[in-house]
Amino acid sequence: MEVVDLKLEGLKLIKPHRFNDDRGFFQQTYVYNEYASAGIDTVFVQDNWSRSTKGVLRGMHYQHEHTQAKLVSVIHGEVFDVAVDMRKDSPTFGQWAGCRLSAETGYQFYIPRGFAHGFLVLSETVDFMYKCDDYYAPGDEYGVMWNDSCVGIEWPIDGSPIISDKDKEFPAFNNARDFKYIKRKSR
Repeated sequence: MEVVDLKLEGLKLIKPHRFNDDRGFFQQTYVYNEYASAGIDTVFVQDNWSRSTKGVLRGMHYQHEHTQAKLVSVIHGEVFDVAVDMRKDSPTFGQWAGCRLSAETGYQFYIPRGFAHGFLVLSETVDFMYKCDDYYAPGDEYGVMWNDSCVGIEWPIDGSPIISDKDKEFPAFNNARDFKYIKRKSR
């Protein structure tokens, strides 16, 4: 597997080895020891799966008390995936990084604790999978406006995406709830 460090500290694009032949392909999607050797020693406790249609934008979500590191991937379709640095002590606080993820490439995006996360569906449909290192905590859900000019995410879309009513209510980055990044030991 190849691991590429992205422009914001901690964000990684992972390119797992894929073995193709006339029957299809084989790819390991997660092997703890290999990821730990690459600097991703996170222990994941929850897997999530979402399905969305073209033009849907989910995000930009984060948790305040129950922060989550995530390992995200696409098993059908393609997305533009984005993380925004919410770590107040970080030199890249308020900056974003994004990458395309697709079933065709099998690439993964590792997002450590302390980032808001979201994605835009580029294909007709997408099946999006993500591992989390902490459990979902109802009531600890926050977000920032997907199109806040202060952050300046360059979404590859003409017009407006399809957004949930909840996500439409997120505040601008400068008005988001203070983020308390909690670094916890691996389980």
